[in-house]
Amino acid sequence: MCFSASASFTAGTVLLGLGAASVKSARRPAELPLAAIPLLFAAQQFAEGVLWLAFHHDRPALQQATTWLFALFAHVLWPVYVPVAVLLIEPEPRRRRTLLTIAAVGAAVSVWLLHSMIAGGVVARPVGGHIEYVTIQPHAQIAAALYVAASTLGLLVSSHRAVRALGVLALLAFAAVWIAWEAWLVSVWCFFAAALSALVLVQLRTGAPPPAAQGLGPVARGRTHNPAP
Repeated sequence: MCFSASASFTAGTVLLGLGAASVKSARRPAELPLAAIPLLFAAQQFAEGVLWLAFHHDRPALQQATTWLFALFAHVLWPVYVPVAVLLIEPEPRRRRTLLTIAAVGAAVSVWLLHSMIAGGVVARPVGGHIEYVTIQPHAQIAAALYVAASTLGLLVSSHRAVRALGVLALLAFAAVWIAWEAWLVSVWCFFAAALSALVLVQLRTGAPPPAAQGLGPVARGRTHNPAP
């Protein structure tokens, strides 16, 4: 989390529990990428917790390593991972085609931001009780708009109610963070998104069953009936 090392480690620990429950609740392999989202957010929060410790103990090499680790999650992973994870569980062909387009945009954004990080570097610094991440991005507003679109539109396109709710709340969280914590947008929005990933568990436990199990009778539930001789 963006406030302290202890807060980051606490958030990471909670997310580990959510992630373990989500993975356990997955009913088919296609649901595993979605189920892993809380676990990935846990790793991101632990990275920021270690970064706080590196600041406190003046460890420049550790600062650089954990800054890059956090930035790879925040800038490179999520724009493409989120729409792909939603695509894998989407049963409706029309929505799947839209999600493919969003995933392609997300992949382009990820490559663009990774190139910016490699070319200009990425710097983290504690300011005002938060961590500010700075990269050199000549077209920052365009990059931010495409990033938010890739990270949230896929959620909103989903036919699953809990996934759409996650998209709506993620957009509202982005708006709130932009207004209240613009300088620390990357860190603070990632925290709120991590907290909202609890809805992944809701989706896996209450969402519609996999298509292969829909509309099937007792055999799909593991029960068989032997016809009379």
